[in-house]
Amino acid sequence: MTLKAPTSFYHLHDRLGDFGLRPVDPPTDSPLLHEWVTHPKAKYWMMQDASVADVLAEHEAIEADPGHFAYMGLYHYRARFLVEVYDPARSELAAVYDPAAGDVGMHVLTAPSDRPIPGFTKGVMTTVMHLLFDGFGAKRVVVEPDVGNEAIHRLNEYVGFQSHKAVQLKDKQGLLSFCTRIDFERSAAKGVPA
Repeated sequence: MTLKAPTSFYHLHDRLGDFGLRPVDPPTDSPLLHEWVTHPKAKYWMMQDASVADVLAEHEAIEADPGHFAYMGLYHYRARFLVEVYDPARSELAAVYDPAAGDVGMHVLTAPSDRPIPGFTKGVMTTVMHLLFDGFGAKRVVVEPDVGNEAIHRLNEYVGFQSHKAVQLKDKQGLLSFCTRIDFERSAAKGVPA
């Protein structure tokens, strides 16, 4: 399957306001992304010791891969989060489950902040799910966060992900989880009580 990626995406959150996404521009964005991925809160991205050149190389490789996309997430028009979207059938996940047509994989990272905004990460996750279902036309979203990353498990549950099983990947043990549009529409993110 070839993913059709939108060049930009906009979502108006009912409480938090404007969210937007645009493709990462590796030469311009790598210094800022380097600050984010080397911050202690980003330990599960496994880039703590990366240099700016490493981050640039990573994002140039993503840009060159037709099954992988990186978006700079904007909140009120300022860069605040990173989203990676990928085709699970072209990833290491294909060795641990049978990808279905319409499966779309995702990773998300919010920037470190000295002034947290209440509900911000939930707003980011809701925006990302709209990107995947409405922008990419996903039938099902697939994630594989580290089994020890409790914060992201809670956020995934908030938008409707159902955990499937723990899987051994190259650099981690991941919790393979899925979310269909129906799961998302029935989630706490859409105001449906758990």
